[in-house]
Amino acid sequence: MLPKVLEDMGIPIALQHEDHTETIGKIRSSDSSFSSGTSSFSDSLSIVDEAEMVAIEEGQDFGWEKPEDSDSLPDKVHGRHIRNLLHQILNIYRRLFSFVFVTNMGFFIATIMKRSFDLPHLGLIAIANIFVAILMRQEYVVNAFFFVFCSVPPSWPLFIRRLCARVYSIGGIAYCILALLLVILVFALPNLRLIAHDRFERTHRFLGWTAVALVWCLIVLLTDDYRKPTHKLGTALLKSPPFWLVVVLTLSIILPWARLRKYPVRAEVLSEHAVRLHFDYGITPIAGSFTRISDSPLLEWHSFATMTEPSKEGSYSIIISRAGDWTSKQIEEPPSTLWVRGIPTCGVLRIVPMFRRVVLVATGSGIAPIAPHIFAQRVPIRLLWVSPNIRKTFSDKLVDDVLKASPDAVVHGDYSLLRILYTREHGRPDMVKLSYRLYREFEAEAVCIISNQSLTQKVIYGLSSRGIPAFGAIWDS
Repeated sequence: MLPKVLEDMGIPIALQHEDHTETIGKIRSSDSSFSSGTSSFSDSLSIVDEAEMVAIEEGQDFGWEKPEDSDSLPDKVHGRHIRNLLHQILNIYRRLFSFVFVTNMGFFIATIMKRSFDLPHLGLIAIANIFVAILMRQEYVVNAFFFVFCSVPPSWPLFIRRLCARVYSIGGIAYCILALLLVILVFALPNLRLIAHDRFERTHRFLGWTAVALVWCLIVLLTDDYRKPTHKLGTALLKSPPFWLVVVLTLSIILPWARLRKYPVRAEVLSEHAVRLHFDYGITPIAGSFTRISDSPLLEWHSFATMTEPSKEGSYSIIISRAGDWTSKQIEEPPSTLWVRGIPTCGVLRIVPMFRRVVLVATGSGIAPIAPHIFAQRVPIRLLWVSPNIRKTFSDKLVDDVLKASPDAVVHGDYSLLRILYTREHGRPDMVKLSYRLYREFEAEAVCIISNQSLTQKVIYGLSSRGIPAFGAIWDS
């Protein structure tokens, strides 16, 4: 199928399909139709015909070098120990944790030195920590943080915008309460959370609710024990700071559940590996948001990036790729209704409009949170999308929509607009080099990546250690 954008250009070219039956013409870089105001990604734009396709599959060499083999990355900015400290050991998430830990230790030491061991004072410190920890997860608070920090205009110096873009890294009493919190912390350990995610989610939810209930009991009992004889319990509670902190954190927990609704869903099965679910209930999420869905509200929830299109107000869609039992069920038995909790919440790609020019990198269904920015075209974007069997997995329609909105996209895994780049059958490309090459040639200010955890961390470190602003998810939920 020819994308409409190519038909409009009058270019006799077809994107590769899985059966390799289409005759594919050749087009050279001299064709000015592909000019995008920046240097061309490749020296020649080559699309192969059937004979060449067969030869490639048989391992013959047509003199095409993989573009990443000819690239060289710049030297890293700092020495090995310094860059490992800055970008791996003390990443922004751990810096925030360290700040909270040091602050608490400061209060603890001050309390010991003043010998002020009264329980209300210690209770206030403990509840203040729980208050902040819960509030930082509340979707309205998260969206408020993103609204404030992402309001920084692109005209401000890059070092300020680079710092503000780290906003997505926000996220750390009685013995019974302590025991519950310790169990939650154990199941939240990254490795355990990965292999037993359902247990992590359920212990986090039910033990967390139990801990909050016990905190309520603790606050009431402590306030009753330490209130003045002339004050009634109700009056003492109203004058107690811990009481109001618990009120706010409890409302913070309840609010998303108060917005729990069951909505109809239109399922579009893209392939045996992916399904696209369409929601139409009057909500248009901002680009870079995610939503939480479930078919068993008390047992498990799953977050997915929302995909909106400017021409479809009041609706959005999500893409679910096969990754486990639950996702497989949605693909094999597409739902007609699903539960949605709370409101769409801002994620890492909300920061895209802060930069003048951005390279967006996606693997697989990572295209979902990226697509809204491509469709909106608020800032110049260069897309790098890598996935085996892209058309077979995600459908011609989605691929053509993306390429129509971003005709200079580099799509690996298909014989794209530029040249053959290998993935599963021929070896994976060097994503750090490819990302850097697009960053350099597009004259971008930042790179954002949506991929699996290991590749995201590799690309972010590979670019950040060379002084290039790079951003990606942090897997804190």
